[in-house]
Parts: sequence; structure tokens; C-alpha cells
Amino acid sequence: MRYKIPVSALVVVYTPQLDVLLIERADFPDHWQSVTGSQEPGEALVATATRELREETGIDAAAYGGVEDWQMHSDFEIYPQWAWRYPPGTTHNAEHVFGLRVPAPVPVALAPREHLTHLWLPWRDAAAKCFSWTNRAAIEALPERTRAATRSSA
Repeated sequence: MRYKIPVSALVVVYTPQLDVLLIERADFPDHWQSVTGSQEPGEALVATATRELREETGIDAAAYGGVEDWQMHSDFEIYPQWAWRYPPGTTHNAEHVFGLRVPAPVPVALAPREHLTHLWLPWRDAAAKCFSWTNRAAIEALPERTRAATRSSA
């Protein structure tokens, strides 16, 4: 078995109206999250984010200008039910946050072994629905991130 690297990318997919894409985990029903996945050996984090987005949702980031590195990261304790996926003794994962703005809710083609269904929700509702505190924090940062982006492009 090849162990996962304890470094991951989280991708918040959102619209100009701040509707956020959430996906329900197949291995943890009723638990919702943004796109997330582990880095592969030798892979840049932006490549991890782009790959995971395509694998989990079918969304091609390049069609929307590519993912944006939010320069946010969190270290969190790995959930016990997933500890076996990591090298023995690994207890924490470093998660790096990326965003992808799409013009409106776009079609999603889920990887059925990974996710059951998806929702587009207003950012506050999306944040409240996430089981992960790091995912919730990333979505809660969305309004300020978009205001800052608007100010810097003006």
C-alpha cells in the first residue's frame, strides 16, 4: 500500500454571488466539504488542487482562469477513521487553501467512489454545513477575499 502524503489542497469553488459548491463524502455520508485531496510525490500544490478538482467534480480549472492560491493553510489532526491511509505515526495534515471562481453554478460530474451528491449553497449556509473546521474557516474568509480582489483590481 502506498501511503498518502500528509499535505493536501482544499479548493473552494464559488460564484460571484458567493454560492459555494459542496460535495457529500461517500465514505462518510451526511458529511459535506469542498474539494480536497492529498498531494502526490513531487507535485506542486497548485497542481494538486487542479487535479483533485477535475477528479472529484469534472471541473477544468483552466476553463475559468485556474485556481488561485489563497495563501492560507491549517494543520489539523487526521480523523481516526482515515489514519490508516498515512504513514504509521502520522497524526496531522497540512491543508492549503485554493479558490476557483466560476461565473455561475457549473455542471458537476462526481467521482462516485468518493462523493454521493453535490449542492450549491450561499456561503454562510455552506460554511455551516461543513464538518471540517478548516473548510468552514476557508469559506468564512470568502467575502473578505472577494472584496480584497475587487479592491486590488480597481
